Order: sequence, then C-alpha cells, then structure tokens
Amino acid sequence: MATSPRLRNALTLFSGRDDVLSHRVRLVLAAKGVNYEMVLVDPTDPPEELAELNPYRSLPTLTERDLVLYSASVVTEYLDERYPHPPLMPVDPLARARLRLAMLRLEHDWVPHVQAIQYGNKQQQDAGRKRLREILVASLPLFKASRFFLNPEMSLADCAIAPIIWRLEALGVALPRDAKPIEDYGMRIFRSPGFVRSLTPEEKALRELPA
Repeated sequence: MATSPRLRNALTLFSGRDDVLSHRVRLVLAAKGVNYEMVLVDPTDPPEELAELNPYRSLPTLTERDLVLYSASVVTEYLDERYPHPPLMPVDPLARARLRLAMLRLEHDWVPHVQAIQYGNKQQQDAGRKRLREILVASLPLFKASRFFLNPEMSLADCAIAPIIWRLEALGVALPRDAKPIEDYGMRIFRSPGFVRSLTPEEKALRELPA
C-alpha cells in the first residue's frame, strides 16, 4: 500500500532519472552528506502522490514532514540553509547576489535548450544544440576566472552547472578545442565522491567517470 504524502516523515525527493534539475538537487544533497529517500518518477506518468503534493507535478519536489517544496532553486536554497555544512553560498552579499543571478540566467537560458535536445523534435534538438554550444563558448571567460563558477569554492551555482556539463557528450554538444577549460572545470567536480553519489544509474551511463 502506498504511503500517504501526509505520513512521510523522512526527507524525500521526487526525482527524474535523467533530469538536470533533479540532478542539481541530488548534487546538493550529496555535497551535504544528507540521507534522504528518493522516489524516481517518470515525468510522463507522475504518481498520484506527487499530484497531491505539487499542483504542477514538477520535478524535483522535496518533502519533509508537512513541508513541500518545488522548483530546483527554492529546494537548493532551502537545503543550503537547513544543512549549513559545508556552506554552498558565500557569506558576502554581493557574491551571493552574483551567484543567484547566474543561476537565474542558467534556468532561463541554458536548461530550456537541454530539455529541447532531450524531449524536442529534430528541429528543436538541432536548434538547442547550436544555441547551448554558443552560450557555453560565450561563457568561457567565466570558467577561466576561478576554480569554480564565479567563486573560489564550490557553490550552488556549480551544482546547477555540473549536471549540464556532464550531459554534453550525450546531448551531442561538441565544444571547440579552445573550450577545454569548461571540460577541466567539469572534471574537478566529476572526480568528487559527492558527484558520483548524486548520479542515478541512467546518468552514470551517459559518459565514463573520470579516473
């Protein structure tokens, strides 16, 4: 018998099997070392429990007792405050604002192209690959500027970007040779035990893990 959403006490994440937004949340949870229950959801056939919790039936959705959160940005900010160690946002208000703006632009400008490649028709896929490649190349100076994205330490922004970089090969997005700093950036994150823990079996199959 299915557990009623009102009876769930453990931290529970409703997640896609291969979804950049769900992966973003799983990476934060892994970086924090938080134990949680994961419910893998087919977005084309969401369970009734998710519909009761979230009127949009969107992924990711996080529950903890009576708390229900959705939207990856809301969920990840909550987790960073709820589990403060290690912190994934800088203390300085200006640096925090810059990272929040970067994540907003990523949600609006990057993620839709990933989703177009994954779920669109051929015309949408081709356009998504072209545009995502252009955005990444234009962002190259940001990947060169610091060890992590706009920050010397790993942040919530990296948890949002790394799942996209991980998928580039599977998405058919080939970067030019001079974009190697983007791949190097990804490798710094992919080698971390937390990143490996964040992957579903479907995501592990997208590319080889670095040695």
